[in-house]
Amino acid sequence: MNKSPLKIYLGMPRKGWFIVCACLSVMVLTPLVASITSSLKTAKEAQQSPPSLIPKSLTFDNYRRLSGVSDGVKHYLLNSFGLAMGTVVGTLILSVLAGYGFARFKFRAKGLVFGLILLMIMIPFQAILTPLYVTFGKLGLTNNLVGLCLIYITYQLPFSIFVMRNSFAEVPVSIEEASVVDGCNPWTTFRRVMLPLAIPGCISVALFAFFASWNEFLAALILMNDQTKYTLPIMLTLLNSKLYGQIDWGLMQSGVIVTMIPSIILFLTLQRYYVQGLMAGGVKA
Repeated sequence: MNKSPLKIYLGMPRKGWFIVCACLSVMVLTPLVASITSSLKTAKEAQQSPPSLIPKSLTFDNYRRLSGVSDGVKHYLLNSFGLAMGTVVGTLILSVLAGYGFARFKFRAKGLVFGLILLMIMIPFQAILTPLYVTFGKLGLTNNLVGLCLIYITYQLPFSIFVMRNSFAEVPVSIEEASVVDGCNPWTTFRRVMLPLAIPGCISVALFAFFASWNEFLAALILMNDQTKYTLPIMLTLLNSKLYGQIDWGLMQSGVIVTMIPSIILFLTLQRYYVQGLMAGGVKA
């Protein structure tokens, strides 16, 4: 009798698990190692074909040259960081309040409204790109980091509301009732009792919002044509040698590494809460 792939997977011995995990780790880490080593090569060596994985001589010149790209990498870091933090704060405020409302309050057409919010996940940004650009142009929100932040918040809200609604729904109603008996009003109950218990969900929402806004490319490329307001992903398009269309791969990879570092640090710092929040978001209320 043939075993299903799932049974084979679950019945795998420890050595098999180790081999599978090692292979997956190599697949994931190889591009990262290649980017790091390329960023430490000289410009001439980075252009060699076929490329070598280990650089013959290490240099940090590519990272120093980033400060000379247009307004400098620090300027674009500040743009991206400000945009990401605005997206995180806006997404958290709206999704926490909406998630709590859907989890605890009863109102007419509650299920329908929640379903319509989740349907927004099915609409890709590319499908509404043209009308969105026209609308933002009339509102004066093109070439504006605030307008870009509003787009990111809007597209993060459906999933974020779903996660927060399930995070609040996991909290027993008896805890909320006990706080009311102790004399807490609805706002105090939400702020001092419910919100601390939903912190893992909040961190998951914040991480998703940060990663999405930090790495997003298309919306920023379409809505921004002023180089002083570019984000880091758009800055990477400026890292060309402009000689016969060639790309300075060493400089490009150093920009990629600088872009990756904040996301890696943030994820490694908060990964424990991130996993808890995803588990809460996957439980049916």
